[in-house]
Amino acid sequence: MCQLLALNSNQPAAITFSFEGFVARGGLTDHHRDGWGIAFFEDTGCRLFVDYEASITSPVAQLIKHYPIKSTNIIAHIRRATQGKVSLPNCHPFMRELWGKYWVFAHNGDLKNFHPELSGNYLPVGVTDSEIAFCYLLQSLRERHPHREPCRAALFASVQEITREIAGHGVFNFLLSNGDAMFAHCSTNLHWVQRAYPFSTAQLTDCELSIDFRKHCYPNDLITVIATKPLTSNEDWQQFSRGELNMFVNGEIAEQYKPAAERSKPVVLAAVPHAC
Repeated sequence: MCQLLALNSNQPAAITFSFEGFVARGGLTDHHRDGWGIAFFEDTGCRLFVDYEASITSPVAQLIKHYPIKSTNIIAHIRRATQGKVSLPNCHPFMRELWGKYWVFAHNGDLKNFHPELSGNYLPVGVTDSEIAFCYLLQSLRERHPHREPCRAALFASVQEITREIAGHGVFNFLLSNGDAMFAHCSTNLHWVQRAYPFSTAQLTDCELSIDFRKHCYPNDLITVIATKPLTSNEDWQQFSRGELNMFVNGEIAEQYKPAAERSKPVVLAAVPHAC
């Protein structure tokens, strides 16, 4: 299956270090050779780069590795095709507009017998189950909140309910962002690490590269990195529970849902109501 990478922070940050290790998984240390992509939110805009070449050999990926674009929300993806041929329209992340904002989505998994009725506001360009799921997710959000973006708690509740419906069809690990918040859902495998003061040195697992974050970060910086598998060997990566959905804002978990069977302690379902 594919692999996911995201960054959410309280100040614009570059992802070049983590991306270096992530790119290696696209054909060098792993077999995800069927395309890749990355999206950077900037104010109300979004820079999206995709390529059907393997990330380890893609000239576009080499550009990103050496071009430190800073953002508070970044989503990246390397693909191993399960549905749809290797082609540009089937590369993640996907981007659409909702409530006057760009939304970006990337998926790791395989959805079976998932053929939702799409109204026409959001239609897939490629032929992947991932893009269909994204279109259905946005369509469902617009139907629930037709006039404007709801408050954070109501938005989280809606995303959680739609996610549960889609995840009933198979593996649905995903990243979703509107530039303000980062949603991350785990069906099978997803991890996150928070980098904060006092910063330390990190060592990538996929290549011989380390970084001393004390030389690159300010004391008030708060950065969360999310990945399918931990990217470094000496940091305290936290594993998502199966069925867990988190909303990260400014480098911290702002809303969280865990299925009752997975909770080791009470978790407030921060978004039961649909109005605030």
